[in-house]
Amino acid sequence: MLHGKRSDMVVHEEEPFNAETARGALAEASVTSTAAFFSRNHGAIPRSGPSSWRLSVDGLVDEQLSLSLDELRERFAEREIVATLQCAGNRRQDLLEVREIPGEAPWGPGATGTATWRGVALADVLQAARPQDAAEHVAFVGADVSDEPQPPEAYGASIPRRKAERSEVLLAWEMNGEALPAVHGGPLRAVVPGFIGARSVKWLKRIELRAAPWDGFFQSTAYRLLPPEGEAAPGAGIALGEIALNSDILAPDDDARLSAGAIEVRGYAFAGGERRVVRVDVSLDAGASWAQAELLDDLGRWAWRLWRTELDLEPGSHEIVVRAWDSAAASQPERPGPLWNPKGYVNNAWGRVRVHAET
Repeated sequence: MLHGKRSDMVVHEEEPFNAETARGALAEASVTSTAAFFSRNHGAIPRSGPSSWRLSVDGLVDEQLSLSLDELRERFAEREIVATLQCAGNRRQDLLEVREIPGEAPWGPGATGTATWRGVALADVLQAARPQDAAEHVAFVGADVSDEPQPPEAYGASIPRRKAERSEVLLAWEMNGEALPAVHGGPLRAVVPGFIGARSVKWLKRIELRAAPWDGFFQSTAYRLLPPEGEAAPGAGIALGEIALNSDILAPDDDARLSAGAIEVRGYAFAGGERRVVRVDVSLDAGASWAQAELLDDLGRWAWRLWRTELDLEPGSHEIVVRAWDSAAASQPERPGPLWNPKGYVNNAWGRVRVHAET
């Protein structure tokens, strides 16, 4: 399989490589194996080994930095965090039932995953560079180049400085106890817990302190919410940042044919930003009645919660749905919200699968 991935990955595109985890594989463990972890790319994977790699830190700083991977390791304390990354287009396939999204991959619920990341805190590196007072945003620039914008440009994005200076944001060189693979941004990537995966820039080459958000295509034009008939344009709509509360069903699979009787239902729930999942409800009758599911391993504030429950299926067709609740007492809506992006970002409606039970 391409890039060391499992044979059951759902590959949407080989070049650039875009693949999501199969539902069943995602349900196997609270920490997603590297071989099963989704991959979302806008350009070809760069090939740059640790020995030749350097990171520059510049912009609105008093001291510009140029650091090798060894210098990062030697100069700053190592940190480790378990964090969920989720693509803003996760569960786009469900949105296709509402409205056509031309030219976009039909991502299912597998454009998300949880891993153990090791590296150094971005905050420590920024402190060494001594940001100026005018610096309110921290931009990341990768080595990958995308043909989506015209002219083509390196992938870049930014986050607010107040988030960048929090201890959970890492410059990571390790994933699940091994050197970060090239397909996941090796030798170095940003990991921004709680934000859409598009802000966790891979193949990181440059950090720029800025007065304003990154003005490249992937922040000024892409990864933004627009009104239903809005047109993508620089500065239009609302830039995406924190992940919306989300959950979905991983087992059984959609359109599964099962034997009537007791079945186990499993899935995930995740809340971005400062919020945490506190409850998950599952319904066998498309939301007419609900039962509370059991939350499984608690891996910390920046990771999802897998959940399980048992249901009793009578013969016939059923629509099983799930909704999560977060620590701000918010829940998922039944249907997608009123804002729509032509690329189909942010489906945080109830997760659902249709199953058929036979005697």
